[in-house]
Amino acid sequence: MATAKKQAQTIGELRASGYTVTSVKEELRRNLIQRIQNKAEILPGIMGYEETVIPQLENAILSGQDVILLGERGQAKSRMIRLLVNLLDEAIPVIAGCEISDNPFAPICKSCRDKVAESGDDVAIDWLPREERYGEKLATPDSTIADLIGEVDPIKVAEGRYLSDELTIHYGLIPRTNRGIFCINELPDLAERLQVGLLNIMEERDVQIRGHRIRLPLDVMLVASANPEDYTNRGRIITPLRDRYGAQIRTHYPRSAAHEIGIMDQEHTRFDDDDTSVTVPDYMKEIVAEITRLARRSPDVNQRSGVSVRASIADYESLLANALRRAIRTGEKEVVPRISDLPFLIPTLSGKIEFETVEDGKEDQIVEKLIQGAVVAVFNRHFNVVDLEDVVTQFKAGASAEVSDTLPSKSYIKIVKQVEGLDRAVAKLEPGENVAVIAAGVEFVLEGLHLNKRLNKDESAGKTKYRG
Repeated sequence: MATAKKQAQTIGELRASGYTVTSVKEELRRNLIQRIQNKAEILPGIMGYEETVIPQLENAILSGQDVILLGERGQAKSRMIRLLVNLLDEAIPVIAGCEISDNPFAPICKSCRDKVAESGDDVAIDWLPREERYGEKLATPDSTIADLIGEVDPIKVAEGRYLSDELTIHYGLIPRTNRGIFCINELPDLAERLQVGLLNIMEERDVQIRGHRIRLPLDVMLVASANPEDYTNRGRIITPLRDRYGAQIRTHYPRSAAHEIGIMDQEHTRFDDDDTSVTVPDYMKEIVAEITRLARRSPDVNQRSGVSVRASIADYESLLANALRRAIRTGEKEVVPRISDLPFLIPTLSGKIEFETVEDGKEDQIVEKLIQGAVVAVFNRHFNVVDLEDVVTQFKAGASAEVSDTLPSKSYIKIVKQVEGLDRAVAKLEPGENVAVIAAGVEFVLEGLHLNKRLNKDESAGKTKYRG
């Protein structure tokens, strides 16, 4: 936007600058086309949707359609909707002091119409930044028409205005997002009478507030999110409203482990710990991602509820936390998660998934099986058990190894020296000279051999002993 246009302070100055007001959908469409032409990222930070969801969303914007994003929890629906704000202009002109960001050239609220009728081109304008052009409401049972559309303001009535005066109205969230993007999260949970009010806003462009019939031609892009279980089984979106949304786009969980890992790396909480260095072996990231992916296929987990990507992120954070706790207690500067840290994911994951009907106390066992399944799956991608027979032979001959999540990393160097062939197995993981990474590799190899039924394992008092 030209600097001269931004400096316009009145309707007259804006008109003289040659500025043209466009609808919000035209604005989104124009800026999307420019991004596509420039090969710029459309939704920064969204992974795994490049070939599926994003093209459909682009088509909806190019078509000028309102959108419903349909998907289970943790599929970045809300995040994508909020990122649409980046497709708006940096700032747009609005009549100064207007509650509903009125178009200076065509105001729709009575207060602004009166201002223009009285002062014409001398009416002051403000420039509204894109960040303030987004509104959002979570559909809850206590949502009201007043929240979404508006209500008569008793204070304005008390000041002496008549109830019949349009100026007594206090506008709700949707009118206040005029010339912007408004999102309703979990749309099926919105009461049917409110959905009817929303229908009027979308189609008839008028509303009734306490007997006031107001013509309100709002310029809003409406976006909604919904869970398939609520959307199809409970069927609580009224048919006329569903028909008004131009596009229904189905989201999904990451379809590759690489995307799941990318999201974990991007989204996990970071802290500035200058006195420690964090290194996470690739296979440990793969295990965390695989746990979630196995949970999404497990018959013991309620698949209608879904297993959010937030489960992977929270598991990854817990894994790093236990590795940090060990490093602090052992006085090490290197923070490297190991297999022995995985049991500490159980309380995290248990709070992120819904189990099918199981006996009390069995939930932890289900999560333990998911963790074991993930470890053996990732191990078998990195190793062929047949190639590790020399290590197995050493254990059959009487060798043993004791590990734990509190054991200092340097103790694992002794294990490597005592068990012939173990050094070559760990070397396949490319640990370099980092002792803590070597320790993690030792645990990975030993646990992988155990889960492939090549080694026995005894657990007691927080320690694990591998033997032949």
